[in-house]
Amino acid sequence: VTARRREERLIDVPISVSSFSGQQLEERGAIDITDISNYTPNVTLEASRATNSTLSAFIRGIGQQDPVSGFEQGVGIYLDDVYLNRPQAAVLEIYDVERIEVLRGPQGTLYGRNTIGGAVKYVTRRLPQEPALKAKASYGTYNLAEGVVTASAPINDIVRVGGSVARLSRDGFGENLTLGTENYNKDIWAGRASVEMGGYGEPVFLRIQGDYTKDKSNPRGGHRLIPGLNSGAPILDNVFDTRGGLNDPEQQVESYGLSMLAEIDMGAGLTLRSISAWRKDDSSTPIDFDALPAVDLDVPGLYQNEQISQEFQILYDNGPLNGLLGFYYLDAKADTLFDVRIFTTFNGLTAFTRADVDTETYAIFGDLTYDIGDRLSVSLGGRYTWDERRADILRQNYLGGGSPFFGGAGIPFGAPSTNFDGSREFKKFTPRASVSFMPTPGHNLYASYSKGFKGGGFDPGGVGANAPAATPGRPTDA
Repeated sequence: VTARRREERLIDVPISVSSFSGQQLEERGAIDITDISNYTPNVTLEASRATNSTLSAFIRGIGQQDPVSGFEQGVGIYLDDVYLNRPQAAVLEIYDVERIEVLRGPQGTLYGRNTIGGAVKYVTRRLPQEPALKAKASYGTYNLAEGVVTASAPINDIVRVGGSVARLSRDGFGENLTLGTENYNKDIWAGRASVEMGGYGEPVFLRIQGDYTKDKSNPRGGHRLIPGLNSGAPILDNVFDTRGGLNDPEQQVESYGLSMLAEIDMGAGLTLRSISAWRKDDSSTPIDFDALPAVDLDVPGLYQNEQISQEFQILYDNGPLNGLLGFYYLDAKADTLFDVRIFTTFNGLTAFTRADVDTETYAIFGDLTYDIGDRLSVSLGGRYTWDERRADILRQNYLGGGSPFFGGAGIPFGAPSTNFDGSREFKKFTPRASVSFMPTPGHNLYASYSKGFKGGGFDPGGVGANAPAATPGRPTDA
């Protein structure tokens, strides 16, 4: 595993970590990253917000349920050491994977972005030195059809190119009885391509990688646990059926990104590493919270996210002392727009929210381990984080239909209940320490202490008019 950013045996790592190889995941029939929560203690990973692609992640009860832009996640998702700043498009499909690691607890002294609950690392395979072609296809119930084709070839002794294309589809488990569409189906195309240079004994390794995913699955409609209070609509027998009547905007999730990893072996146990990345994703989704044809808590939503990040690491592994020193920078934009249509309360009444939240963060972190003999080792680490969050939040009521942002004919009703533009800075030092004792080569007894930090946020769902006048739009510090 590489839980401490260097290759080690799992038993040697004094961190609560679970690791699954690509072969193990294939044998267990894992389809996407949420499947690992089925056999990983204290971990919950679920697709949420009526999609196959938005992730709700919890480790030891810490996470984020609501994927709106105002708050940071409690669990960090990493794709080849690139932190995914938003939960949209974070349900990664499992293909061409080397392993997936789950680390519990704060990881700020070892990873670029501080996370308070833990981290999930998705690690893809490096390209082989020989030409390779692999195809995988499967068919199952509900017309599940999956196909993955992976190919790679060397250009010369140093350069290799390769890529994968995946098609993942399945009929729905149920039906939307109002719209006549499938419910809980899957319709996904995904691809990944990379160019690698060096490695395999060479002192320099460089990988440039791009990925793309498009999910056009139908929205997942909810199952009501009580009859309709006004309509008397009964509880449906099939929990995968729904009566939700919202069908705009058309559900679609598109995500893509580029990353570059560079490693230089300086000799004498010293390695320099750089991780650069740019990512973007756009999601449109209709969420019918009441799961009935009536326009009551019907929420069409748009999520638009973009991020750039840069991480530098100095790694040392020579004799009894090993560790790393790192610097991390992230500049991220997260825009969330949604209507809340409550026509059953007052015909044509819509509460529209636009929340544009930008994050800029810097961090310096380090972690050192010293082996005191063959059995005993101690680790010390620390991190200092600077976070700045800027928010522009508008909450406006409309009458006569949905808001114009979602094609409605509504007109503004009253003054905005929230019209906020502000920023807040957060700074924090967080430490980590552990002691590890191995009585035998196959057993590790350890005690660890770590502290995490998450900067405050701006609640786009809150009503600014209700906040005290002395602290309008005051963010919450976590």
